[in-house]
Amino acid sequence: MIRISSLFLVMLLSGASLWARNTNKEKPQKVIVAYVTSWTQALPDTRYVTHINYAFGHVTETFDGVRIDNPQRLKTVAALKADNKDLKVLLSIGGWGSGRFSEMAADDQNRKKFAGDCARVVKEYDLDGIDIDWEYPTSKAGGISASEDDTKNFTLLMEDIRKAIGNKKLLTLATVMSGKYIDFAAIKDLVDFVNIMAYDSGNPPKHHAALHRSEMTGSGSGEEGVKAHHAAGMPMDKLVLGIPFYGRGNNKDIKGFVHYRDLIKLTDFETKWDAVAQVPYLVNAAGEMVCTYESPESIKIKAAFINANNLRGAMYWEYAGDTDDGLLSRTVFEEVITKAPRNR
Repeated sequence: MIRISSLFLVMLLSGASLWARNTNKEKPQKVIVAYVTSWTQALPDTRYVTHINYAFGHVTETFDGVRIDNPQRLKTVAALKADNKDLKVLLSIGGWGSGRFSEMAADDQNRKKFAGDCARVVKEYDLDGIDIDWEYPTSKAGGISASEDDTKNFTLLMEDIRKAIGNKKLLTLATVMSGKYIDFAAIKDLVDFVNIMAYDSGNPPKHHAALHRSEMTGSGSGEEGVKAHHAAGMPMDKLVLGIPFYGRGNNKDIKGFVHYRDLIKLTDFETKWDAVAQVPYLVNAAGEMVCTYESPESIKIKAAFINANNLRGAMYWEYAGDTDDGLLSRTVFEEVITKAPRNR
């Protein structure tokens, strides 16, 4: 009788402990993801990032492995972990115009060899995971090959990479704002989080990174992008909102892409604010929008949106666009991380 009571007591205590863990489950930690490129020299202050995605790796010409741009710089970036033991560094494979994904993912052997090479790269360069930036499955928009089977094969690719790198390493991806091209419901349990590229949706006279839709918003807004990904099956706490550290000009007054660090030096234009879209823009003497961009003020509003909607965090492309004193990256970190609601 005493043994039964003791066992019953142990079961009660165990059950209470399990119940306590489940009901007090902590929210996933917020992330600040900085893309750092192979062709620049700037390095983030490790106090203000949680993850660095190194851009880029590519599918090899034989469709079965990984080729890394400027491997020595990747080593330099990975070495930043010595300054911050919690920093995670991933290799981002892909990017606009980076092809051979379709051919690789369509072949079982090549796909598995590629996944195995991802594991090799993670180990060799002391990385914390892989970020896939296939732009975009089933689309030839980037000048790459595509197939109607790409979406299905993308899921198989993520399954193979997860198996190859294991559950202790990170697997993430970058996706177009519209949430198209990928079966998010099928991969939601395979990936740690999704980086929504909530930018490049327009050129002047339209915003390229509006948070909300206004008459001046381009093809999409950050809010619409989040809703599209969530409706497609991705949990809100696995969504990361992308923020651009650059502006887009009208190719007449301001040509093409302009880093924020250079944009703020321009003196011939007036700053305006879209109170609906919640982003700034520049106009010329005729009152015409000539540049759409992001600012510390709009970043603060996006950070509040991230926290209010329980998103995983923020991502930005790319760190080299920031000022010498890291104004934008510091703002992202302080507004998302330090002002995140505490776990209850």
